[in-house]
Amino acid sequence: MKIICVGRNYTDHIKELENNKPKEPVLFLKPDSSIILNSKPFFIPDFSQNIHYELELIIKISRLGKHIQEKFSHKYYDFIGLGIDFTARDLQSDLKSKGLPWEKSKAFDGSCFISKWINKSEFNDVNNLNFNLNKNGKTVQKTNSKLMLWKIDELISYISTFFTLKIGDVIFTGTPAGVGKVSIGDNLEGFIEDNKIFNLNIK
Repeated sequence: MKIICVGRNYTDHIKELENNKPKEPVLFLKPDSSIILNSKPFFIPDFSQNIHYELELIIKISRLGKHIQEKFSHKYYDFIGLGIDFTARDLQSDLKSKGLPWEKSKAFDGSCFISKWINKSEFNDVNNLNFNLNKNGKTVQKTNSKLMLWKIDELISYISTFFTLKIGDVIFTGTPAGVGKVSIGDNLEGFIEDNKIFNLNIK
């Protein structure tokens, strides 16, 4: 499986990191070794002093596809969930300033948290979902999927132009504003609408 991530898909997050608004989706990959396994906690790595959480709505691909037309995209996934793209912001800032790739800051071991999966049929409209992240009981990220610059079906179609989508692949659809640092002892909780989807401890 592969994990395909979308950057800069919410205007408010683009502004908070002082990035330019892209003309097309920004894509990057995480390896399967980045996934936090078996509901384990997230361990802060020694090589960074500034690890940030980035909450994202995620989907799991259910059919093999290439060059998927947007009108058929909805047939290629059945489950949605929440993910956290843990980012070594200090490394990322240094790499970006040098015009270098981000992989060391985004794709390190344990940098990808994936929640339990929920069948999309349980929701009236995946393009109008409220979701939020609480850190130590306080809401730090809160948005609605309707605020994405590129909606899920658009992303599937666009991504499949470059990468063959295989069963089990995961797409991270981008993070809203409110990203911030995690520290040892923090607790993160993710919600879709009023349903708690995950509880994650930081070690």
